[in-house]
Amino acid sequence: MQLAKHFNTVILSADSRQCYQGMEIGTAQPTAQDLATVNHYFIGHHPVTTILSAADYEVIALNALTEIFKYSPIAIVCGGTGLYINALCYGLDKMPAIDTQIDLQVNHNYKLYGVQWLQTQLLQHDPATYRAIDHHNPARLIRALVFFLSTGESILKYRTHAPVERPFSALKFGIDVEREQLYLHINQRVDSMIACGLLEEAKKLYPYKHLKNLNTVGYSELFAHFEGHYSLSEAIDKIKQHTRNYAKRQMTWFSKDKSIIWCKTIAEIYACLAEKGL
Repeated sequence: MQLAKHFNTVILSADSRQCYQGMEIGTAQPTAQDLATVNHYFIGHHPVTTILSAADYEVIALNALTEIFKYSPIAIVCGGTGLYINALCYGLDKMPAIDTQIDLQVNHNYKLYGVQWLQTQLLQHDPATYRAIDHHNPARLIRALVFFLSTGESILKYRTHAPVERPFSALKFGIDVEREQLYLHINQRVDSMIACGLLEEAKKLYPYKHLKNLNTVGYSELFAHFEGHYSLSEAIDKIKQHTRNYAKRQMTWFSKDKSIIWCKTIAEIYACLAEKGL
């Protein structure tokens, strides 16, 4: 928000869940006051029943930047979905379409049997991909398994990682927070979400719990509470735990990107920008 106001520009979200309507609290969407202060793209634009992929985001985000660059030479892209950021900056490998029914079935089985089922299935069907990816990451396991079951081929065959030329340059900053402080912020934010009405929001979304978009930390745990698997306090503790787990996976992902400049304060970011003449 500070950077956007400083450069008199707007923010393009790179979050794979904040784009959906009805998920304002659980995805920590910008508040109405935030949106009135700085214009945001890709926030609450799509019905929760719409399934968007990284390839969809690539098109949406490039179109948004084309519009933004008509009146500003700088855009702020902000969000934690690493695959979306890579899609925007470098493009995606062209891959065959997957079978949506297989996708739904694999996601359904994951909810029933957990990550161990995914690991066993992928190891059985596509051991090369199993060895090549983080097999503790459910999203990657699901994507690889769905791809193989849909096409009969390993997803590795289509991964060339050849970057696409873009009509812009990207300067990446990461916020460097001590893990203890980060986990404290996460726990406080979950408590704040509950106080702001996350339970009621989840009740409204419960009829859509079968959708991939709702297989999301903050909702999955409350859906399990509604079904009697957890008490409310247990569900809240699970949300905190799973959010911390997710944050750890995010840090692992972004730590591999050597182009990211890690800063502890906004002042450090401004200093780096000044060195680059911005």
